[in-house]
Amino acid sequence: MKPNFSLRLRVFSLNCWGIPYLSKHRADRVKRLGDFLNMESFDLALLQEVWSEQDFQYLRQKLSPTYPAAHYFRSGIIGSGLCVFSKHSIQEITQHIYTLNGYPYMIYHGDWFCGKAVGLLVLHLSGLVLNAYVTHLHAEYNRQKDIYLAHRVAQAWELAQFIHHTSKKADVVLLCGDLNLHPKDLGCRLLKEWTGLHDAYLETRDFKGSEEGCTMVPENCYVSRQELEPFPLGIRIDYVLYKAVSRFYISCKTLKTTIGRDPHSGTPLSDHEALMATLCVRHSPPQQDASPTHGAAERSLLISVLREAWTELDLGMSQAHWWATFAGYVTGVGLLLLVLVCALVAGGGVREIAIMLWAPTVGLVLGAGAVYLFHMQEAKGLCRARAELHHVLGRARDAQDLGPESQPVPLLGQQEGDRAEEQ
Repeated sequence: MKPNFSLRLRVFSLNCWGIPYLSKHRADRVKRLGDFLNMESFDLALLQEVWSEQDFQYLRQKLSPTYPAAHYFRSGIIGSGLCVFSKHSIQEITQHIYTLNGYPYMIYHGDWFCGKAVGLLVLHLSGLVLNAYVTHLHAEYNRQKDIYLAHRVAQAWELAQFIHHTSKKADVVLLCGDLNLHPKDLGCRLLKEWTGLHDAYLETRDFKGSEEGCTMVPENCYVSRQELEPFPLGIRIDYVLYKAVSRFYISCKTLKTTIGRDPHSGTPLSDHEALMATLCVRHSPPQQDASPTHGAAERSLLISVLREAWTELDLGMSQAHWWATFAGYVTGVGLLLLVLVCALVAGGGVREIAIMLWAPTVGLVLGAGAVYLFHMQEAKGLCRARAELHHVLGRARDAQDLGPESQPVPLLGQQEGDRAEEQ
């Protein structure tokens, strides 16, 4: 690879809001999305909420001349809704389904049935290894009383860990998707601090689009203005995040968003705004070692975020145990009632009443038993994430106690260090 190597990468990301039978003007929007992607000819298009595989197949056929490589990430009952289209050959593909993804009995929210996941594709571009990730995290339905907060923090941690462990041989890391997290939310801060990813909106010097980079804006006719009432300008929950490792440097030359309408026809492509980033990768100039003060500040910030996440997961685990215990008691009561009903039937007394109580009692036992099993699984998932956080937090504290002589590399840049050693 030449010393003056440089690469320009144009990326498109959009939550397409493609719910069959429910999303307004879905077929028309998918058609116009295909026309727009063909016209713009991005290097990568990473889409979320393409819930219908028929929509994906339609886009795949329509985009095949411009984007010969494509993949649809399947998971759960409904599907992850994630898909990618690439101008370049895809070398490897894999995905990770999040352990915790809401509650099955919250049917009207539907996240549990989707099987939310993160998809990974590996590209080789002019000798450079690019790991591109696309994801869609659990939605926030009530900001004041977020019953899914522990799940969403756990998903952010799983996402960060997945990126951390799969990108050690990558030169460039790219993450696009609907994180359903505001920039200052715990999950977003945890993801950025642990992976070292940079936010394109905060890093670019050339931004054009909605105010403050918002990706759900009241000007969009598909957005409920009542839901956005606390946020007059809108909310920013969709991201393009990136970083380069080893000998490379990456910057965001331009970042654009749609502003409540299709740039060409005027009608929105989705209830979310699209993100269009131009990234530039080049060889990194020799850099001086970070000052001890800077390293200590990074460690302190990381420790603070890890501690906050650990506390939130601990609260979620306590709540999961409470529900499991409650469901266990209800199951026990149901079993006792079932034994009583069987005894009444066998004894011949009040036989008709006993038969009438049989079905509700069996339903109670099965329902409460299912709730018990689910919340036990939830508690174990939260416990696992909490244990991982506890381990990392302990290492971070040990590094902090060693003082300025200790380096933050093992915690904040382990991927970069491993990559440099290989080369």
